[in-house]
Amino acid sequence: MAQSWLQLSIRTGAASIDALSNVVIERGSPGVVLKRDGLDAFFPTSHDNAALRREIRRSVVKVTRLNSRAASPRLQWKFIKPENWEQSWKRFIKPRRVGKSFWVTPPWLEPPKFRRRRVIVMDPGMAFGTGTHATTRGCMEFLEVVAHKLAGKKFTALDVGTGSGILSIALALLGATEIWAIDNDPVAVKVAGENLRANRVAERIRLSEKKLVAIRRTFTVVVANLTAETMVELADALKKRVTPAGYLVLSGILYQQAAAVVRRFAENFRLIERRRKREWVTLLLRRKA
Repeated sequence: MAQSWLQLSIRTGAASIDALSNVVIERGSPGVVLKRDGLDAFFPTSHDNAALRREIRRSVVKVTRLNSRAASPRLQWKFIKPENWEQSWKRFIKPRRVGKSFWVTPPWLEPPKFRRRRVIVMDPGMAFGTGTHATTRGCMEFLEVVAHKLAGKKFTALDVGTGSGILSIALALLGATEIWAIDNDPVAVKVAGENLRANRVAERIRLSEKKLVAIRRTFTVVVANLTAETMVELADALKKRVTPAGYLVLSGILYQQAAAVVRRFAENFRLIERRRKREWVTLLLRRKA
């Protein structure tokens, strides 16, 4: 039987959009469309639809209460028949510019012609990272910065929590000679593998469910798009994976948490730059030689 879907529309102030997109992704939405005044998310229907609605409403109210600038959210659910599902979400996914180097496009659309930009083909699946979220964009922009600093030199990279694989693909296109990509979610690893193959970089990237603490070698560049809590928890392991004078890109950090994350790495790393997009901060750090 064909899968039917629920569409959730959340209308609120711009200040909460990114945090709310994380809420729906963490609760199983494989497709999220960001809008000026909110977002649309999609969920496969199940026998527990009522519980899903209650859980999401509680989480949405909690997020908006934490932000004094946020407008009271309005939630609307809509049932989508299986035969209408594909067009209901595909029409929202468009090619997007990311940073100075990339077009990110779904496989069913031709990317715009722009010779100076590299094309990354991403098929949205049950994994985080299609280039539209502020944290993913922040990471890709800083990877461009690092690649420019390392121009003419060979460099290796580690992508921690690879999700869809988009950051590993970007690293391959930016010239990394060896890339490891790890994620503890088998669904993410499967989706990432498909995306690596679609972009013809699979042979250059070592993809696995290997734990960070089990990796014993170091890399010129380490990127981790996680959460601030996970980053602090993994800080010691992350520090050990970066070569002396190497670079560390961290994202998934709410701006209220950025100072604490910087302090956790301050002994071994120097903060090169921080960028904020809405509620999210991305950090570029360099290991002290």
